[in-house]
Amino acid sequence: MSNSEPRQSGEKRNSKPWLWVPSLYFAEGIPYVLVMTLSVIFYKRMGISNAEIALYTSWLYLPWVIKPLWGPVVDILKTKRFWILVMQLCIGAGLAGVAFAIPVDRFFQLTLAFFWLLAFSSATHDIAADGFYMLGLSKGDQAFFVGIRSTFYRLAMLTGQGLLVILAGYFEAKTGLPPVEVQVNAVEGVSATEFQPEQISIDPVVGETYFVTSKEVQIGIAKITEAEAEGLLAQVDAWNISHGFCPAQEKEDEAEPGTELTGNVGYTWFRLSTKPEEGENIVLNFSFDKGDKSIGLAHSYRFEFNENNWDVPAFAVFKLDPKLAKATSASFSGLSGNIRFAWSMVFAIVALMFAGFHIYHRFALPRPPEDQSNRSGEGGFMKEFLVTFADFFRKKNIGVILLFLLVYRLGESQLVKLASPFLLDSREADGLGLTTGDLGLIYGTIGIIALSVGGIIGGIVASRRGLKYWLWWMVAAMNLPNLVYVFLSYVMPSSLWVVGASVAVEQFGYGFGFTAYMLFMIYVSEGKHKTAHFALTTGFMALGMMIPGMVSGWLQELIGYQHFFIWVMICTIPSFVVISFLKIDPKFGKKE
Repeated sequence: MSNSEPRQSGEKRNSKPWLWVPSLYFAEGIPYVLVMTLSVIFYKRMGISNAEIALYTSWLYLPWVIKPLWGPVVDILKTKRFWILVMQLCIGAGLAGVAFAIPVDRFFQLTLAFFWLLAFSSATHDIAADGFYMLGLSKGDQAFFVGIRSTFYRLAMLTGQGLLVILAGYFEAKTGLPPVEVQVNAVEGVSATEFQPEQISIDPVVGETYFVTSKEVQIGIAKITEAEAEGLLAQVDAWNISHGFCPAQEKEDEAEPGTELTGNVGYTWFRLSTKPEEGENIVLNFSFDKGDKSIGLAHSYRFEFNENNWDVPAFAVFKLDPKLAKATSASFSGLSGNIRFAWSMVFAIVALMFAGFHIYHRFALPRPPEDQSNRSGEGGFMKEFLVTFADFFRKKNIGVILLFLLVYRLGESQLVKLASPFLLDSREADGLGLTTGDLGLIYGTIGIIALSVGGIIGGIVASRRGLKYWLWWMVAAMNLPNLVYVFLSYVMPSSLWVVGASVAVEQFGYGFGFTAYMLFMIYVSEGKHKTAHFALTTGFMALGMMIPGMVSGWLQELIGYQHFFIWVMICTIPSFVVISFLKIDPKFGKKE
């Protein structure tokens, strides 16, 4: 029996990882993006104020911040496979709870409670999934699939931020009045817009209820003063509030608008064709649909029409990016469907998806012999809990290990905070002056492709020669491509192709180099409590990103972009120094 055990272990470890690694990490990413991103969009659609959304959804991040504290619980009690399957059921139950709570009167409090359940369940699922990844795969497969798991996690992010929002919009469009479409064209030769609501007069019609609007809006690309732009926006907001289309919002103290030039503004309007029934309230959510994101809304719009204000128009203001200097266009859509029903359907569908994940993973997840409870049976649970932490800090060369975790991304942690502001800032402010649309193209398309390709290639090559062989190359790939921002800040190219290629190089290097960081965290977590120890390494990883990022903005304002990017390159030196002291098994990561 004992002679067959090694063969059994090998069989379990190599039980078709393609069948469970992608689906497991896709399932890991979905609840995170639902709690952190989709909840914000959902509450905005439901008419919750920005202040309440920001306050309550920010607290939802807490379970991921403190998850290393209960990593030992997952490690000590039951198997990782057990925790994955149970947490997927809990996530599904939380999603179902959100879906059923949306139609009730106190939906805000109830859905927040279920989002808390989702957050804690998702953070626990993360701990178990990462631990199972190390138990269910051989060292070589762990290296090979690092990029694959990251890619499917990012696909989950895109699904939550894109496809699920589109799905909610689809249900809204199918359950209410016909959607409203407005085309906005930024053109040359159009003067500044004046707010003249009295000139809009529409005769009521008998029969079907629908929204009447201006189908096309022309806005001149010539800049106007801040005072003119803020003046028109203030008039429109005052009109909408006074006619009951939207509630008054508290505003932070802002500086008085001056004579500085900013992007031009324009507006469109909406009105119901017929009077609603008594007590009926028709909500219209108006938002960006497609096109150039350099044309945007001055702020989000959610209008409420009723029997008292149906016969006067509500207004929405568009604002051009100040750096826009060419003719372009974008389209915006207004949806007035059953918002509660639409979002209930979205959360119900994702709940069913997690029921499917649970069933699928019951059969697809292997049963590695090492996946067992780590409770020794000696002493109480609390003693075992504390021993788990103590064992981590008793690791050989723990000082060098922690230093590596903290400084490996020291340069990147500061660059990531200022890269987008640098690309967006005007050339007068030493930025490249890209429009919002250009930035979305570069990071949302080119950047994410380069990042994913870099991660996948990093995993493949690491599985062939091992982490130790590739460590120096990956440290170089993580840090040296940051030089492209030094190049951009000094050369200041106007070509979008040059900027896009530079960002692609940096993102590819980051994806390739991050493979070493992930594999090193797996390597130092080896041992009896690998699940809890990996959770601890992710905590130090977050700390290494958070603290330098907090001071990066202040530093950039103090020394300017050019010197800041040189500083970023100086901050890459510690990672090259510290890897000289790392002790890594040359065989680790090699695919046998």
